[in-house]
Amino acid sequence: MPVKIRLQRKGRKKRPFYHIVIADSRAPRDGRFIERIGSYNPMTKPATIEIDREKAYEWLMKGAQPTDTVRAILRFKGVLYKKHLMRGVKKGALTAEEAEAKYTAWIEDKEAKIAARFTKSAEEKAAFHAMVSGTPPARPVEVEKEPEEEAQPEAPAEEQPAEEAVAEAATEEAVAETTTEEATPEATEEAKKDEAGE
Repeated sequence: MPVKIRLQRKGRKKRPFYHIVIADSRAPRDGRFIERIGSYNPMTKPATIEIDREKAYEWLMKGAQPTDTVRAILRFKGVLYKKHLMRGVKKGALTAEEAEAKYTAWIEDKEAKIAARFTKSAEEKAAFHAMVSGTPPARPVEVEKEPEEEAQPEAPAEEQPAEEAVAEAATEEAVAETTTEEATPEATEEAKKDEAGE
């Protein structure tokens, strides 16, 4: 009787949820199974995988064949890594203690990475909800800087006469405009008298 480690579909339409089961390969996909060893939820971000590593390892050693998806799950959860280490122990390349130490270190590192991904996903979700809710994002608080005691460097001496020349030219233009405005009414009066005299 060939035994498979495979997924059994649960959940409603367009919302799949899977059980990881040990089943006879001739049994229907969602039918009879020998043992349930975990679950897989692809709808969360990242996907939620719960599996009994020891039972999965035992069934692998008994000769159960995982499907492609379950093989990827077992690789992700470290079951295939344990199988690899135990093969090294059988060959004499490692001791059992060294293999166990490597396996636990690998599992701890992997769990830390998964936890970091979950927290990052939660932060992204919270930021998205805040953006969609219509509340404006909090503005960063600006700290007012105290004026520096050092005096600002003065402009070079060459630039000051140029600025003064520009200011003088502007005042001369303003004076010329006022004189033309004042002269214009007088000129118009004289022109009127000349016209009346003619």
